[in-house]
Amino acid sequence: MRGFAERDGVAVAELDEDERAVVARIVADVGLLLGGEAFGMQSEPVRPERDEADEIFAHLAGLEDSLAEPNDPAILRLLPNAAPTDREVASEFRRLTEGDLRDTKVRRLRTMWEQLSEDGPEWEVERQDAMATAAALTDIRLVLASRLSLNTDEDADRLHTEIQLAEHALDTDAEDDLMVDPERVWLGMLYQALTWLQESLVTFVVNSEESDSNE
Repeated sequence: MRGFAERDGVAVAELDEDERAVVARIVADVGLLLGGEAFGMQSEPVRPERDEADEIFAHLAGLEDSLAEPNDPAILRLLPNAAPTDREVASEFRRLTEGDLRDTKVRRLRTMWEQLSEDGPEWEVERQDAMATAAALTDIRLVLASRLSLNTDEDADRLHTEIQLAEHALDTDAEDDLMVDPERVWLGMLYQALTWLQESLVTFVVNSEESDSNE
């Protein structure tokens, strides 16, 4: 995986086939979480061979299962209450705005899924679409953060330490001796990778704006 970099005015990242499949899957899952369509996932888009994919996609299982849970903390992160201390005001604000907000988020996720479903390793994002893509990456990261129970900086630091320990254990063939949750570690690595991609995309936007101002 390579982060976004500028090429001819376009942000370009590189993901191999497995990486594209995993990110496309989580994009579709978050779209479902928001009540959107399946983005074609029912037709099983480009993804690793079955024997390679079983373990990968098993770690993503369960995101769709939260669709029927109105108090799902992941949904609340995506669609937070406008007035947490006033249920009546919060309910009215949600009634007036939630539909449009959901539609906007689903539309951004759908665009990302379509880009990731294209052939080839390159993920191209036009400059005018960069901030919308960054916002969609934020939504995905919010869902993963909820699943990982990341509520404070200390939680994030703890996850980073767990991932480092797991990587060391794998490098030294000692993974059987390390008491870590493999699903949590895998989702944590995905969270970190998406954070890195988002940061590189935002850097592209900032550099583009600075270049414009210097002209």
